[in-house]
This record gives sequence, structure tokens and C-alpha cells, in this order.
Amino acid sequence: MALKNVIGIDHAVIMVRNLDRAAENWKRLGFTISPRGTHSAHMGTGNYTMMLDPDYLELLGVLAPTEHNAPARAMLEKREGIERVAFTAIDSAAGVEEIRARGLIPTGPTDFERPVTMPDGTISAAKFRTFQWPVAEAPAGMRIFACQHKTREAVWIPELMHHANGAKRLKQVLLVAPDPAREAAHLAKLIDRDSRKEADGAVAVPSGGDRADFVFMTLQQLAARYPSVSLAGLPDRGAAGLVIAADLDAAEKALGSNGVRSGAAVCVPPADANGVLLAFVKA
Repeated sequence: MALKNVIGIDHAVIMVRNLDRAAENWKRLGFTISPRGTHSAHMGTGNYTMMLDPDYLELLGVLAPTEHNAPARAMLEKREGIERVAFTAIDSAAGVEEIRARGLIPTGPTDFERPVTMPDGTISAAKFRTFQWPVAEAPAGMRIFACQHKTREAVWIPELMHHANGAKRLKQVLLVAPDPAREAAHLAKLIDRDSRKEADGAVAVPSGGDRADFVFMTLQQLAARYPSVSLAGLPDRGAAGLVIAADLDAAEKALGSNGVRSGAAVCVPPADANGVLLAFVKA
């Protein structure tokens, strides 16, 4: 039975070593970047977001080492890139009980907030209640958690949702692993979803509702999907890329020399997007 209090992908968290430099990089890729946010001392992190509809991307950087951000720091010692993905939680407290009923020990729910500068210059706050699946339960090395938005109006700000590259919404989160079927089965069990095999042997796991899918494949299968794109820097196992539904003409124009045509997609190699393969496809 599918989880009642957790629906599809809410946002992808991209860990970066230099937060401000990464924001400038993604701005060059045609994204509208939110003002910088700062989390609590307990979390020790700061962020920038790129708001889509109904999901978004988050650039996350460590500002001060804490116990909470130890897993993120461990990844950054190896590489930048997608470290975890959030689901939308309808009710985080009830979601925790659903996960616990399945024999797992989640962390949370945890309430936190960050100040937000609104377009008119006033200061508001983005407030969240989150919980995490156990850190050890990380399909293809990607951690998962759920996020309940208590102040959506302070996150999905209309002025931040229009991008020069035409980005509209997430379509797929791409993960690589030597044994994609096993990793996909792991995630499917964690979120009570059925997986499906794709034509090239990759395995997709719908995240729920009308949200993006997770797609697991080998690094070789990923290279076959995007033969014109250098995948240098990607691991053999890990979250590797994002497929984004977009206005392709706008994407091609905004990306300029950063964009690489590969089949029906306009791509950005991981080396140019902080360890993330970006594939823009027709919305």
C-alpha cells in the first residue's frame, strides 16, 4: 500500500563546495536563483533554490561542520552533486508513523525555518517540518527524506519561477549503479511503489502523483542515452543527473556553448554543473 502522507519528488539537493560560486554557475546556465538562505546553527548549512512547478532544485553548502551535516560533508570529500532527494510530505508526523510501521527507524519530524527576502524587500520565513529515512537506507547512495512546507508562499515565489533556460519541472532523477535492478527494488520498497523496466534495461520507480520518476541504470547505459555528453566525474554508484522538462529553444539559447545536443535533449555535462548531468527535454 502506497504511503498516504508522502507524495512524489519535492526537490533535489545538490551539494556544492563553494555555495556562492555554485549559484553564479547555475545562473550562467540560465536559472533564476533565489536570494541566499541560511539554516540553523544545528544544521550548519546555507542554500540557494531554483523554483520550478511543482518541484525545485536546491544548491546546499556547508557553512559550519555539525553532526547533522556529517553525511553531506562525507560526500563533498569525494565529489559535488546530488546527495539526497526530498519527497513532499502532507503530514510529516503521520509520515514518520507510516515509516516506523514498516519496521524502519526514521529521524524526525524536525521543524526548522530560514529567513526569506520577498520581492518587495520584506523579510518572511520559509518554515518546514521534515523527517528522514535511516541514513543507511540510501538507494544507489542517495539519501531520501520528506519535507512538509508550512509556508509555501515563501518558497514558491512567482518571480523566482521563470528561467531564461525555459526550465519548467523535473521529469526524472537519474541514478547509476552496477546493479540498477537491486537499487531500484530497494527504493521501491522504501516508498511502496512498483518499479518498471525501460526499453534499454534501465529501471524506473515512479515517485508518486504526477511527480518525477527515479531511473536507475549503469554508467554505461547512461552514456548510451547521452552519447554526445562527457560524463567525466560521475561515480559508478550515485545520483547522477536530472532530466528537466523545458522550452528547448530557450534552453539552447540560454546555455550557449555550455549546452550539448544529444538526441532530443540539450545537455550540460556534469563538469559544468557541479557534478550533475542536466538534460533539458521538450516540456
